[in-house]
Amino acid sequence: MTHRQITQAGSDLIKSFEGFSSTVYLCSSGVKTLGFGHAIKKSEKWDQPDATITEKEATELLGQDVGEAERAVLRLIRVPLTDGMFDSLVSFTFNLGSGALQRSTLRSMLNREEYMDAANQLPFWCWAGGRKIKGLYLRRLRERELFLS
Repeated sequence: MTHRQITQAGSDLIKSFEGFSSTVYLCSSGVKTLGFGHAIKKSEKWDQPDATITEKEATELLGQDVGEAERAVLRLIRVPLTDGMFDSLVSFTFNLGSGALQRSTLRSMLNREEYMDAANQLPFWCWAGGRKIKGLYLRRLRERELFLS
């Protein structure tokens, strides 16, 4: 597997939708989060209600989290991808996890080189806690736009 990294446009997309929080909050799915959308793991020092993070630490964590998403996309997608497609899929995977990409119709379509059909799957992934989340819907539309660019 070759290594490939998200472009600045992809990174900017993730940061714009995640925003920065120096303190712990619950995301729309009820997961403890801080920084630029970092889902806190039980073993981490931030797994405490009064935890805070600097923007520098958050940027480092974002790099690690994005790296995991990049590796998942490279592992799960077996067709050529433009930078926009790759960035879009990394953003999607960063936000929803590699399991969502792995079991998605989007992935199946993409691996059959049904690029437009795969892009059209993105807006369906906007639900959290049993309800449609406007922010997630807008993010998926932006990811679709980047995918098709």
